[in-house]
Amino acid sequence: MSTNAIYLRRKRMNRVMMTVSTAALGFGLFWLLWIIGVLLWEGASALRPSLFTQMTPPPGGDGGLANAIYGSVLMAGAGTLIGTPIGILAGTYLAEYGQRGWLAPATRFINDVLLSAPSIVIGLFVYTVYVARVGHFSGWAGAFALAIIVIPVVVRTTDDMLKLVPNSLREAAAALGAPTWKIVTMVCYRAARSGIVTGILLAVARIAGETAPLLFTALNNQFWSSDMNRPMANLPVVIFQFAMSPYDDWHRLAWGGAALITLLVLAINIAARSLFRK
Repeated sequence: MSTNAIYLRRKRMNRVMMTVSTAALGFGLFWLLWIIGVLLWEGASALRPSLFTQMTPPPGGDGGLANAIYGSVLMAGAGTLIGTPIGILAGTYLAEYGQRGWLAPATRFINDVLLSAPSIVIGLFVYTVYVARVGHFSGWAGAFALAIIVIPVVVRTTDDMLKLVPNSLREAAAALGAPTWKIVTMVCYRAARSGIVTGILLAVARIAGETAPLLFTALNNQFWSSDMNRPMANLPVVIFQFAMSPYDDWHRLAWGGAALITLLVLAINIAARSLFRK
């Protein structure tokens, strides 16, 4: 009888917890879907060819976000190219060579701190050490700030993915006489390739919508510019400035840019999840 009472009490508690968990899930999904729905509803009218072919307009004029899209792609690409090799090499050291000593644990701790650091702090850091010294904002400063955001994401992913590679693969390659560097590049990297690529894509998705670092580094440019050594237009800052303005046409472009970034991040995350699952 006592056993049956305990079973019934546990069953009731399980139902209560399932109900609370389902309600919490529904509450979170409700706000998420509401935000995405409003974003797509408001931004759909701006998602037309002119958004990708015309420059940012003055108040009351027709235009698009071509220069901002180009600047964002340029800086995000440069930041990814700078941060990815550093992150992969650092993650490789942690997973393959850092089993002993204090350096690897200290590096992991610092990387975790950097991973959770507010992006505005990174922007202020780059402004202090680079922008203030050269005397002007620039696309390179924005790329450096984005690279600092990319590095800890790639480090963590590379470290975790290489740890998942079975040691039997390393031992088999070593038994054939392969040196350590060849084991890492020819065996471990190939086994962890999809996970590492997933980490890179997630890092790109994270920097795609970063605004605070670019306010301190790249600032903005109303015109088309390919000079990375000068202030450069970018989508997050243009969205911020247009959304804060009193002009309806700028508000429409801000909604369109926000919808574009959201769809881009969604596509990158879907691609990353697909690669990781494979």
